[in-house]
Amino acid sequence: MPDPLRLLIVTAAFGEGHNSAARNLGLAFDMEGIEAKVCDPCMLAGPRATRLISSIYRYITTHFPKLWERIYQSTGECDFRRQRFPLMRKPERYLARLVDEYQPAAVISTYPIYPYFLERHFEKSGKRVPVFTVVTDSLEINAAWSRAPTDHFLVTDSATKDMLVHEGIAADQVADTGFPVHPDFSRLEPVCHTNDCSTFRVLYFPTASKPFIRRHSRAILDASPSSKLTIVLGKNVRLLYKRAREIQLEYPGRVKLIGWTRKVPRLLNSHHLVVGKAGGATVHEAIAARCPMLIHHLVPGQEEGNLRLLEMLGAGGLAESPEQLQGQISKMLENDAQGWRQMKDSLVRHNRNSGAMVGARYILDQLQK
Repeated sequence: MPDPLRLLIVTAAFGEGHNSAARNLGLAFDMEGIEAKVCDPCMLAGPRATRLISSIYRYITTHFPKLWERIYQSTGECDFRRQRFPLMRKPERYLARLVDEYQPAAVISTYPIYPYFLERHFEKSGKRVPVFTVVTDSLEINAAWSRAPTDHFLVTDSATKDMLVHEGIAADQVADTGFPVHPDFSRLEPVCHTNDCSTFRVLYFPTASKPFIRRHSRAILDASPSSKLTIVLGKNVRLLYKRAREIQLEYPGRVKLIGWTRKVPRLLNSHHLVVGKAGGATVHEAIAARCPMLIHHLVPGQEEGNLRLLEMLGAGGLAESPEQLQGQISKMLENDAQGWRQMKDSLVRHNRNSGAMVGARYILDQLQK
């Protein structure tokens, strides 16, 4: 490897999983003493267009999930090796210039389209560096990922690796490293499966555009008199605070409100259960914290695999309505919380709390070869 070694990590603002994986890999490389530049070519080359597309993406996935499912499935039929979308021309040129100027030893992409850009640039320039594609989805893998011209794939679990190998990718090209969660997860101690659950702490991530915060909160609190609720309002404090405050006043001493926070790893490790959307980052952070999860909102297509992984592990499931949410929590707390303890045991056996560090070391090992 050249000395000093420099790596380029590229992400995109179309889903938090891409950004989370890129940031966490950057932190892991920093811990290894490796310079890694993390950037979003789409945002840097066309910030206005990217913000517009990102907002449209969030609106459609929230309000018209079936429409998004059709759009998502149609992208699997696109040949990104040949097609050049007008809105992506600036990001493609920006990425090519970045590679030429930064001269990384390898490019790591957490977004499926960039490897196609890189392939065209390599063919034009006559120079190439290894490309590592970090697949942030689980089990339900869009063809845009699997067809990407890349040297190595890093995936979230063994079942996803098996799927890619079944599609014709060489097994030695696919590494089951786990989702690149924040390195803090490997240092934190989760709630133990032997906990008496006398206070059952539930962490809730509401969806801003879904007006269910009060109904979901009541369902969680009514499921058991031992349940206490932490509501993470995130960047939507202004939009959600009034409704969340109503719940806090309605259930005195049982509800804590948090705005935007960097302490998600610590929160997940200190709670018994998380209730949230089926995004790749949230699901895999829950898995890393050995924290069972119930999903209240699912984007068809790209997030279905995350739900399937939770179900396959026996570590959670879908609870879209308040009635389902209350019923599933009540059931997992029956017989001295036997259902919850079984979920905890499954997550302990799965043992995935250091994906960013494992991924970083895998990439460095491949570069040394």
